Amino acid sequence: MNLSLPFYALLAGLLFALSAQDADAHPIVKRGGSVTLPLKRIQQRSDLHPQILHQQNLNRALRRLARMTGRQGPSDDELRRNLERRVASLENDPVYKRYNRFIPPGNSKRFNREGVKDSRVNAVVTRNKHNKSNNNAVKGTTTSATAVTAAVSSAAAASTSSASISGDVTVANTPTTANSLGLDIEGDDIGYLATIQMGTPPQDYLLLMDSGSADTWVGAENCQSTSGGSCGNHTFLGSTSSSSFKDSNKQFEVTYGTGAVQGTIIQDNMVVAGLSLDAHTFGVATTETVDFSSDSVPFDGLMGLAQSTLSEQGVSTPVESLASAGLIDAAITSFKISRLADDLNDGEVTFGALDTSKFDSSTLVTIDNQSQEGFWEGAVDSISVDGTDTGLSGRSAILDTGTTVIVAPTSDADAVHKLISGAQSDGQGSFTVPCTTNASVALTFGGQEFTIDPKDLAFTPVDANDPTGDCVSGISAGSVGANNEWLVGDVFLRNAYFSTNVNNNSVSLAKLV
Repeated sequence: MNLSLPFYALLAGLLFALSAQDADAHPIVKRGGSVTLPLKRIQQRSDLHPQILHQQNLNRALRRLARMTGRQGPSDDELRRNLERRVASLENDPVYKRYNRFIPPGNSKRFNREGVKDSRVNAVVTRNKHNKSNNNAVKGTTTSATAVTAAVSSAAAASTSSASISGDVTVANTPTTANSLGLDIEGDDIGYLATIQMGTPPQDYLLLMDSGSADTWVGAENCQSTSGGSCGNHTFLGSTSSSSFKDSNKQFEVTYGTGAVQGTIIQDNMVVAGLSLDAHTFGVATTETVDFSSDSVPFDGLMGLAQSTLSEQGVSTPVESLASAGLIDAAITSFKISRLADDLNDGEVTFGALDTSKFDSSTLVTIDNQSQEGFWEGAVDSISVDGTDTGLSGRSAILDTGTTVIVAPTSDADAVHKLISGAQSDGQGSFTVPCTTNASVALTFGGQEFTIDPKDLAFTPVDANDPTGDCVSGISAGSVGANNEWLVGDVFLRNAYFSTNVNNNSVSLAKLV
């Protein structure tokens, strides 16, 4: 198959950097037996065709779902082929051609501290080696190694942070509710950040809040990127910066849907929204893939908010430790995720309680957690479209703030979209729906129906210049997992108040107000 160099350049860029980020800090508020942390939006690139961005989200979700269900996940080659098929299908699309533009090498210095240089090529090869995949940027091609290297170099330059491409940041309004901190929004919802303090003297660290993992870590002072060099322009933790730092020298390693870290388990002081956890046990990463080490990544580490039974470090999560220390009433984590289109900008994460000002208490339901691994998974009573039951029963949903879209078994995704007027399948796991759709897709938990807003169902326009044309659907098809398991991310969670309780091993949902 002899495709043009821009195909390889774009594909290599996609494999190299799936998204980039930015965030602002906000003050911390607490009251009574609960604490609230700020959430910050992770940016998503705006220079790629929406269907390619959607494929990136789908690839991440498929690998994440495999990890959550303990099943064999898609290989790097499979995910690469997904992108190959997606890009090839758009080669003659005039909309795609408007997005297919590249920044010449050397024009951006946001990739790392040394600026854009040839090490970007090595970063792609190194990461592929780490994942035990083929060292070529694109496997199965007929182009020469020189051409591939040139393509990767060009695409890597185009894969800078979205802040350098689009300054489309929506700053949060000042919260009017106690214990709430603002959420800054950039692009599509794909993840959220919170500021905590670590070390002595305490320093601010910006952490990704993830209900789909259970390990907390920040970069170590001696952190090295798998692409070579340091771990970017981040705040690090170690004995030089903190007099209370104690390293156990015990190793840990965590692999995510994209990216991986390795390091050691340490003890140091941690302050979560003004509440002190002295000598808390967590990790520092001595090695990070470029997914975390790049300057374009705004967060310094990650806080896992699943149950500690899932932890690779084998330690309690911060929320569990706060509860054990009596600093909060229970190991509860509650999320209110904001939507850009509503112009409310009121996202928050709360530890120790539910913020009753954010939801209709009469709609609150609590269901048992069905996951045996430590994720948050609830039984789905039914799934309907405009009040018509799809006939899908016995399903369960893994509720995950770290996943952007919804991934359903292929037959389930087909059944849902068959009831949506104007919906079409592309045969690759994605669907389109009219951007003007008023279709009401609902999932019922604990006898309470929760409807996905059409703004979330119509995820993003295929053509940004035609907002009334076709939109990529927020519900995709995936072949990973059992035939009754859904991975339910922010497309749904923006429509409900979401709370988890480690003590009761339960999940609560309520309608937002």
